[in-house]
Amino acid sequence: MKKHNFASAAGRIAVSAILIFLSFYMLLPAVNLRDRNFFQFLILSVLIILVVNFLSFVKDFLSRILGGGMTIAHRDPVTGQTIFEKRPRDHSPISLERPLKLGFAVIAVLIAWMCIATVIGMPLFNAARYRDLITLTDGDFTADIAEIDMKNIPVVDRDSASRLGDRKLGEMTELVSQFEIAGNYTQINYKGAPYRVTPLVYADPIKWFFNRKSGLPAYITVDMVTQQTDLVWLEEGMKYSPSEYFFRNINRYLRFRYPTKIFDDVSFEIDDSGVPYWVAPTVTYRVGWWDGKDIEGAVLVNAVTGESAYYKKEDVPQWIDQLYASDLIITQLDDNGKYQNGYWNSLFGQRNVRRTTYGYNYLALNDDVYLYTGMSSVTADQSNIGFVLVNLRTKETKFYTVPGATEQSAMASAEGQVQHLNYKATFPLLLNISNRPPTLSP
Repeated sequence: MKKHNFASAAGRIAVSAILIFLSFYMLLPAVNLRDRNFFQFLILSVLIILVVNFLSFVKDFLSRILGGGMTIAHRDPVTGQTIFEKRPRDHSPISLERPLKLGFAVIAVLIAWMCIATVIGMPLFNAARYRDLITLTDGDFTADIAEIDMKNIPVVDRDSASRLGDRKLGEMTELVSQFEIAGNYTQINYKGAPYRVTPLVYADPIKWFFNRKSGLPAYITVDMVTQQTDLVWLEEGMKYSPSEYFFRNINRYLRFRYPTKIFDDVSFEIDDSGVPYWVAPTVTYRVGWWDGKDIEGAVLVNAVTGESAYYKKEDVPQWIDQLYASDLIITQLDDNGKYQNGYWNSLFGQRNVRRTTYGYNYLALNDDVYLYTGMSSVTADQSNIGFVLVNLRTKETKFYTVPGATEQSAMASAEGQVQHLNYKATFPLLLNISNRPPTLSP
């Protein structure tokens, strides 16, 4: 009986361990108590253990009920006669009450802590900390933003870059049946000019299977000023990307090399020599337990070789252009504007409360990429009180007091001028023309 119990326990442990590993393999949580996903993974792991033990309990119970009291026939090895014996019923107790109680107690503790951690990070208790996640300083428009020649105005947005990239790939008949173009189109500064870059991806799992040894052979670059689109061939293909499977998938590769790091979304960039990299910003939380999301550094992964290194935020190489995701910056700007005078003022009175306008664009400046968006009072939907520029590598933020119409109003006005052509305006560009701030150019 002891041998049977040991084998049964070992089997349950093995099955639970396999299922838990597969869950980790698919979900990829950071092994970090500051990560919500890790708590969800722990709860799932406990449920897996409970289910495996419950199924084992049912199996043992049915085996005893159905097997007990049965007549078993066997041949006597000496006489050769057939002997009939009746198997006695096993009346030893099978108890599942204790493990169930323990498992659900662990789940209850985990859920309780998740609720507590969520409550202590609420803006009601931390309005000033949310406000201070980003710091705005006053900027001088003519000093900070150089006057631009009309011939050097970037005219390619993400949608235009996507169409140009598809056209370029379509010219390469040997590639178009095997690969597609990723939708990243990250805006970077490359060789002193604004570019959008994106890698190829495998068209489907079958194409991946036949091309995985050589990897992804090229990436796309689009000059945002001239619209020049190039397919840049690599001497050795990219072996690490989101379109890879198993342990060469970039997200899984990062997780198993840096198990405790909490990562934001990875982005594709190239260095000054054209070498492709994946930039994986690492997340920290500055409010409560897991609120007030911010960036503390980044892991850079060579897309060809898989070589990687972690850099603190202040040590990130100069060629990195987008360490901070645009949506994260917009969230921090909105929180900064909302909680200028505390939480209750954001709901009642709303003195000095402001928000970003509904959209943003980018500006290439001094070998960096800046996010541009307007700022409006929450009580004035049709006018801006100014605009901000945010360096997406350092998060340096400057505010420019320039009252005027919102970008949406300018876009609607531009569409009205050509309404018979059914054109749609893109978010305006920020331009310095004759040192006048700012001209909205649809």
